[in-house]
Amino acid sequence: MNAIATLPASPDIATAAPVGRAHLRELRALVEEFHCEYAGVLDRGAVEQWPAFFTEDAMYRVIARDNLEAGLPLGLMLCEGMGMLKDRAFAIAHTEMFAPRYVQHHISLIRVLGTEAGAKEELILAEANYLVYETLIDEPTRLLQAGKYRDKFVQRGEGLLLRERECVFDSVMVPNCVVYPI
Repeated sequence: MNAIATLPASPDIATAAPVGRAHLRELRALVEEFHCEYAGVLDRGAVEQWPAFFTEDAMYRVIARDNLEAGLPLGLMLCEGMGMLKDRAFAIAHTEMFAPRYVQHHISLIRVLGTEAGAKEELILAEANYLVYETLIDEPTRLLQAGKYRDKFVQRGEGLLLRERECVFDSVMVPNCVVYPI
């Protein structure tokens, strides 16, 4: 019998506070709007705008599902804080060491899992599935990565910022050219 592996809930998500149905719909609309803007910026190649989607103390990690499930911390990419996010974006935007490419982010099955009290503000816990396609000018389009975003958002004004984004990708086979943010 084939079993479908399940992604373990993070301890934070497992203890998230329940949210009323109407409030849940409002939060989901905010998260969906956030994803549209996030994907739009990256798909346009405006990578230097990418850090603006995060808080100053944000954490961004891209990690294989196998490593996450085994409790291994090694990831493909890790940025802790705005300085590292800006450095990564600058390096991508101003480095000619990789072939020009187009990327397309497809984000679906957006779920708000609840909220939790943060040190300074309420955190919105959410997850969504993602697919990232990549097209090099002279090659066919290919699936670069498939996985799940595990996010903690904070509300700023009428929008959201990421306090944490964990991109958990499904395959242990990774192209050697993962350049752009997921």
